[in-house]
This record gives sequence, structure tokens and C-alpha cells, in this order.
Amino acid sequence: MTQVLERFLKYVQCATQSDPHTHTTPSTPEQTVFAHQLADEMREIGMSDVSVDENSYVMGFLPSNIEKEVPVLGFIAHMDTSPDFSGKDVKPRLVEYKGGDILLNEELDIAITLESSPELKNFIGDTLVVTDGTTLLGADDKAGIAEIMTAMEYLIQHPEIKHGKIAVCITPDEEIGEGADHFDLEKFGAKYAYTMDGGEKGCLEYENFNAAYAKITFTGKNYHPGYAKNRMVNSIALSQYFLANMPKREVPEATEGYEGFFHVYTIKGGVESTEIEMIIRDFDFDSFSRRKKLIENLVTDMVKKFGDVVKLELRDQYANMLEKIEPVRFVVDIARQAMMDCDVKPAIQPIRGGTDGVRLSYMGMPTPNLFSGAMNMHGKYEYVSVDTLESAVKVIVRISELYVNL
Repeated sequence: MTQVLERFLKYVQCATQSDPHTHTTPSTPEQTVFAHQLADEMREIGMSDVSVDENSYVMGFLPSNIEKEVPVLGFIAHMDTSPDFSGKDVKPRLVEYKGGDILLNEELDIAITLESSPELKNFIGDTLVVTDGTTLLGADDKAGIAEIMTAMEYLIQHPEIKHGKIAVCITPDEEIGEGADHFDLEKFGAKYAYTMDGGEKGCLEYENFNAAYAKITFTGKNYHPGYAKNRMVNSIALSQYFLANMPKREVPEATEGYEGFFHVYTIKGGVESTEIEMIIRDFDFDSFSRRKKLIENLVTDMVKKFGDVVKLELRDQYANMLEKIEPVRFVVDIARQAMMDCDVKPAIQPIRGGTDGVRLSYMGMPTPNLFSGAMNMHGKYEYVSVDTLESAVKVIVRISELYVNL
């Protein structure tokens, strides 16, 4: 099991941030370099039919070692790290955690505090991998890659463990919502799969937000401010009016669990034109529809009040995978049983976001999400427990065994 840590420490030192602005696949050349490194490693450990396609999706397979025919099982992780924070020159280090805050960088006075990360109390006695406070760690999702690769090597080295055919895919650009864009389901061949892209140990997720994107553009008229009376239309003021009429408590910083929200994440412009971008999220489809309708109605009301100065672009992004998982709940039951067999307490919870598995489920391959161990993702406070890395490897191996009984 030390191999999973060695792999992880090696992987995180490869810079693979995705970039939403390049409009290429992969969105950054570093992902292609890493893809070929992973493919070489797959071949070295004995996986078959290894390939890297033109979009840098890495695939490899373990042939079945049983006579019985069972559905092909898939495991998926993503190679890119979030564009939200630097993933270059990552300097991971190990901390034997005994409690309290974790000082990441004394010179810059950067620390993971118990106040901001109360989950730390669950890791007392564990070895944690942390950053130096100047980059993210990359456990999202290089932890998942390390776990899958280590589990595949373990199965190859232990042929006494019986399993059907296993397919592995490492995808690019998941962090910018494009991880499933060029996923070759036919080549992958799996009937069911799991993404290793969750958080704390035991995490088992198979329902997620319904998601939409909205861009609202406000058009103004600019005049010399000294002579602007009854002439100027300030688009900034129009955007303020819009925001003032939005629900105040239905925002990410005030919601949790199954609560939905509106999240305004960009506002830019001047007197002539101002643009707001937001995302809309809700688990319940009817409530999700009402949220979208609220935005549409607010824009319509502003047009009636101020004239044709507001335009809305509204589009759906992804849907709740629960609809696709419910008819095949045994994929969840197998994962739950595998965790219990490995002394991991299952923690079934909704995903307050999305993963590749959401779109893959709607493409015809039901794909729940399992824990990888990444904590405080997308920033300098990211960390992962070595014990969780090792537990995830065991769970992957056990799931592979249990599928023989399908």
C-alpha cells in the first residue's frame, strides 16, 4: 500500500491545470504530457490495450480471470487540477497529525486551522499530505488516479483475486466541465463504472445538483455626468437593481445539504454595459425549474419597468444522476458492501456539484462517485490522508471481487 502514496507524490508534481479559455481538448498541453506518462505506467504494470487518444483520454484494461461472463466494470478519475489556484511546482510534504492547526508556510503565515477546517479532528493519528501554502495539492483528482493505478497493479500481482474485465479511463478537463465531452463509451465498454473523485473516507455519492448557467447583460447610455439628467442610463445601477431583487439567503455561503442556491460569480462592466454571470443549482427538479423561472421573471419585470435594456442567456448544464442510478441501485449496494468489508463506514451524501459521472450516467453508463480522500479542494489548504488513500485502494479491489457475483 505504500505504492499509492509514492504514486500520489509523483503525480502531484506534474502541473496539469485545465484552462476554460483555450477551447481545445485537452485545454492545456501539460495534460497531454501527463496522459502519456500514465499510459507508459499502465503498460509497465501489465495492463492491456493501453491507449491515449487525440484528446488525451487514457484507457487501459485488465482482462477477466474468470470463465463466467459478467459486465465490464469501469473506474474513472481525472488528470486536470482546478484553474482556480496554481497547480505548478507543487511541494507536497507529510505531516503526522496530532491535532490542532497545521502550519503550511511560516514565512507567509499560512495554516490550515481547526476553525476553518473542523474535519481535521477526524484525522488525528493519520499521516496527512499537505502543500507549502503556495499551490493547491492536486489530490482532486490525482488521489483518484493513484488509487486506481495501485488497485490495478495489486489485482495483476494477485491473480487469486477473481474479477471480470475492468476498464480504466483517466480523463482531461473535468474541472472545467468538459471531462465527458469526448469520452469514447464504446471503446471503454463498461456497463457500469465509478468515478474516484469524492472527498472524505466513506463518501458514496449518486445524486447531484441539477445545474444551469445564466448570463444577464444590462445596456446603458453614457453621457457627461454633469449633463446627464434624464439622459444617462447607468447599467451598473440596473445590475444592482437586479441583484437587490434576488433571494438574499439562497446563496452558497448560506446553504448546505439538499438546499439549492443562486451563485453570482462574475460581474464586470461600466456605465454602457454590465454583465453578470451566475450558476443555478438545486437537487429537486421542480424547485430547479422554479429557480430558473424566477430569473426569467425578474428579467421580464425589468424590461417592463426600464425598457429593452436587459437580456438573458439561460442554459442547462447537467441533471441529477439519481434518475439514472435508481433503476440499477445494486451498483450503489456493491460499493456500500465493499466499504463495509474494508472497515470503511459508508457516508451516503449528495454531491453539491457535478462530476464526469453525472454526464456519463446520462450517456448510458450509470456512474456513482466514490471517495478519493481529497479535502479542502481547489486551494492552498488542500490535503489528503494516507490512510484514506490506502482504504480507497482496498475498496476498489473489493468492488472488483464483488462484481463476479452479478
